[in-house]
Amino acid sequence: MKRRLSILIYSMGAGGAERVVSVLLPELMRHYQVALVLMNETCFYPVPEEVELHWLERSDPTEAGWKKFLKLPLLAWRYRNFCRRNGIGLSLSFMTRPNYINVLAKSMGSGARTLISERAMPSLQYGYPGIASRLNRWLIRRLYPRTDRILSNSYGNREDLIAHFGVPPEKCIVVYNPFDFEKIRGEAQEPPKNWKKGGFTFLTVGRLDEGKNHRLLIEALAILQKSDAELVIIGEGPQKDALRHLIKRLGLENRVYLIGRRRNPFAWMRRADCFVFASNHEGFPNVLVEALACGTPVISTDCHSGPREILEGRTSYRKHEVGIRTVKCGILVPVGNVEAMAQAMETVYNDTDLRRELAAKSRHCIRRYQKEKIVRELVGILDGS
Repeated sequence: MKRRLSILIYSMGAGGAERVVSVLLPELMRHYQVALVLMNETCFYPVPEEVELHWLERSDPTEAGWKKFLKLPLLAWRYRNFCRRNGIGLSLSFMTRPNYINVLAKSMGSGARTLISERAMPSLQYGYPGIASRLNRWLIRRLYPRTDRILSNSYGNREDLIAHFGVPPEKCIVVYNPFDFEKIRGEAQEPPKNWKKGGFTFLTVGRLDEGKNHRLLIEALAILQKSDAELVIIGEGPQKDALRHLIKRLGLENRVYLIGRRRNPFAWMRRADCFVFASNHEGFPNVLVEALACGTPVISTDCHSGPREILEGRTSYRKHEVGIRTVKCGILVPVGNVEAMAQAMETVYNDTDLRRELAAKSRHCIRRYQKEKIVRELVGILDGS
């Protein structure tokens, strides 16, 4: 008889954590009887028919933050009852708010071995002014240490939880995000819809929000005096109108393209000349591994955390690095530095040999993220080893 595993996540929308869950579900079904519990009906990634699908609530994505906070005890009680009613022995949650609910449900007597997965760098993600950031920092400090295990998706993420949120080191384990490279490479062969490649194409993928800092890439392209260089941005988000205004103000309407979401971004990655990434903070940016899997040279900010581990293989963020650095699998630039990003983009634009060298190394840099390896590690942790 397989053990009952519940996976709690806000939705199956077009995000990094949701993509990880979509990769894990078919693999975990081999080991457990899996129930997927959602809080919103948005579904970008498919859910296997064999997975039991439940909704803790059917919330409005635009719901005010104060309502989300006030509902936490109610949702935790509902989840506690769900676990007890359905004989859930293992409960794994992804993303901050589901993590709060999972830990509170444990405190209320869910009876499940409780694991939470932190996907970001909380001290930076919630380092902005305002009550929402202060409240989230307080909740993480109060709740995270009370879970059975915390799964960090990078060593930088783990360091942050231990140093700033009082998480016991023995509770916090690094489990990298899993990737189905065979599927990625297969989809990368498909022709991208509405592809009108001009000259040299820089590509980025990510939600259009302040943290992803697409503004920096647009401003860097304006500095890059190469008339045939273009920037394609895949994603949706609250900064879309502001980015459109910036593109117009800089006169880049014929060089920067906001093309919205794409169900198959890998087809675009494979055909781009360089993948660029400008985040201010991350946990573990999936898109960097995906770009490497497509054989595309990568430039990224050396933000905390993830890019340094992926591109350089270093797991510590305690030493502050300055300047542009060509590392094992790509180029790292300082966070928020437009001139450095523009200089790195120009280097890749001008140096054909460098692009070939980075592309040749890319597949060797991503072996440790193969889904089978990650699933074995995760199952061992879920089972208590």
